Amino acid sequence: MSGPIHDKGVLILHGYLSALFAHIAPLALNASIVFEQEYMGVEGDSASCAELFVLLSSLAGLPLKQGIAVTGAVNLHGEVLPVGGVNEKIEGYFRICRTAGLDGSQGVLIPDRNRRQLMLDPDVVEAVREGLFHIYTAEQASDGIELLTGFASGMGTVAGDYAAETILGRVQKTLQAYRRACQAADTPKLRRKNAS
Repeated sequence: MSGPIHDKGVLILHGYLSALFAHIAPLALNASIVFEQEYMGVEGDSASCAELFVLLSSLAGLPLKQGIAVTGAVNLHGEVLPVGGVNEKIEGYFRICRTAGLDGSQGVLIPDRNRRQLMLDPDVVEAVREGLFHIYTAEQASDGIELLTGFASGMGTVAGDYAAETILGRVQKTLQAYRRACQAADTPKLRRKNAS
């Protein structure tokens, strides 16, 4: 149910993940992300940062902070790119949080390049001033994933093994475990083939 711009964003996401991990071992991974209760088509690439963070969170086994909404596109270099409608997105999420009760943990993560377009409702500005709502910005995907997990990303290091305690180190460990499991599953097939 996705449109061509969203599909392009997913392909860019695939390219970025390959750049992060394909040098370690051949990368063959399929992932599915579902937008619950969405019955119309999904279009645009402004969810690609959120999609990246969800995949990394799942592979690393680290939860994401649930009170922070995310918007932003990501490119092949992990740069967070600006999106349209940033004021409306912030104000819409703010209204949801205000209805549920502002507790100081809610906020939004937006591309740093969108910061100069902010022209927010005075209620949002006041809530930010009082520390009840937060607006975070990110230039790189690493900024966002670190904010959402509280762990060092491991991004920006030279290609190779990532430090075990970083997000990418945890993802690398998971991907290597998948690879070993696939190799183990293929070993009996090879033995049967060689025996015949």
